[in-house]
Amino acid sequence: MIEPDGPVPPYLQLVEILVERIERGNWQPNRPIPSEVQLVQEFGLARGTVRRAVAVLRERGLVFTVPQRGTFVSPLSADSAE
Repeated sequence: MIEPDGPVPPYLQLVEILVERIERGNWQPNRPIPSEVQLVQEFGLARGTVRRAVAVLRERGLVFTVPQRGTFVSPLSADSAE
C-alpha cells in the first residue's frame, strides 16, 4: 500500500514494492512487468510517478525496456536476488 503523505516519496515506495515482486519471483527474467497503465490502475498513482519508479528499476539494472514492446525483468536480477 502506497502512503501518499508518508515520509518516503510515492515513487520510491513503488520501487520497493516492485523490487520485492521481482525478488520473490513473481515476474520471471525476460518476462514483462505490468504496463505503466496497469500499475497506475493498481496503485492509484499518476503515470509520471509510475514512470519514475520504472526508471529507478532500470537504473538499478533490474529491468530493461524494449521500445514498442514493454519493460522486462533483467536476466541478472534473478541472480542478484539469491
